Amino acid sequence: MAGNTFGQLFRITTFGESHGKAIGVIIDGCPAQLPIDESYIQSELDKRRPGQSKITTQRKESDTVQVLSGVFEGKSTGTPIAMLIPNEDQRSKDYNHNTDVYRPSHADYTYDAKYGIRDHRGGGRSSARETAARVAAGAIAKLLLRHHGVEIFAHVSAVGKIQAPNLQSGNTAELLEIREANIARCADPATAQQMIEFIDGVRKDGDTIGGKVSCVIRNCPVGLGEPVFDKLHADLGKAMLSINAVHGFEYGSGFSGSEMRGSEHNDIFVPGTEKPKTLTNFSGGIQGGISNGMEISFSVAFKPVATIMHNQQTINAAGEAAEIQGKGRHDPCVVPRAVVIVEAMAALVLADHLLRNKASRLQ
Repeated sequence: MAGNTFGQLFRITTFGESHGKAIGVIIDGCPAQLPIDESYIQSELDKRRPGQSKITTQRKESDTVQVLSGVFEGKSTGTPIAMLIPNEDQRSKDYNHNTDVYRPSHADYTYDAKYGIRDHRGGGRSSARETAARVAAGAIAKLLLRHHGVEIFAHVSAVGKIQAPNLQSGNTAELLEIREANIARCADPATAQQMIEFIDGVRKDGDTIGGKVSCVIRNCPVGLGEPVFDKLHADLGKAMLSINAVHGFEYGSGFSGSEMRGSEHNDIFVPGTEKPKTLTNFSGGIQGGISNGMEISFSVAFKPVATIMHNQQTINAAGEAAEIQGKGRHDPCVVPRAVVIVEAMAALVLADHLLRNKASRLQ
């Protein structure tokens, strides 16, 4: 299976399956001498781990990370950093009914058609369990970006048709505190309560619901991104669309920009500032594929989880009509746990481009 590696200079490779012994990640290219706070890595994993509230899957995983290599006396050594996260609460029997039947809107059929073999226990590599490895790697990318003053903040901006107000520019630490004070992980407390009640109702109905995560990146240096195929927004888009259940990505004005005139949409420069700024930010902090120093903003749309607690019509491996019953432990809505995954993937893209940018010209 190809496609398990992401990035060029700051490069990660994830491994493991949902119901295997462990999942993990190897980071290659992390600069030496970076202070590595293992408690911070664990705190990031705690935001993604299952079983953390009534509106998430009840699978109980501590997601305790083990740093196996690449760190000595609290600092990166410049060698590959390997991290392992053991699986502790697999219930593979929950998937015995799924051995020869394809779950609607899952990767069961496509994996079988491509490889001729699939791990029916939770989907194997197609499971969102794999994203824990990304979060661990993203935590180290965040530590690298923090060293350069870059801040990344994401929150749940929509669940179904419930929309949070647009975030005003503010203190990232304060927004983080507000977000982490509620299980919906929305930075607007009133909207968060509506989301929680709605998700819990969907859960009780045995159904699922989609949502949206919005992210802002602050203090990003000017010049990140390559102007042709490796545009910064293109790499962010690839990163986000690689996350399980993501069906959409937009940055800056996004799709609404298609409804505007150029006279409305152009970001006019403000003269007399130390670093060039613009009156508006419809570009989302990226122009010509390169960061311009303004806030980078984007949103990610997540579809409803495919496993619902209702019987559904499907087919088996022979193409015959079959019925499948929803079983196991699944999120009624993935977005509260996906917030930290979005941040992690954004951090991995920026860390990679930060290192690539240092080699773009003589300093």
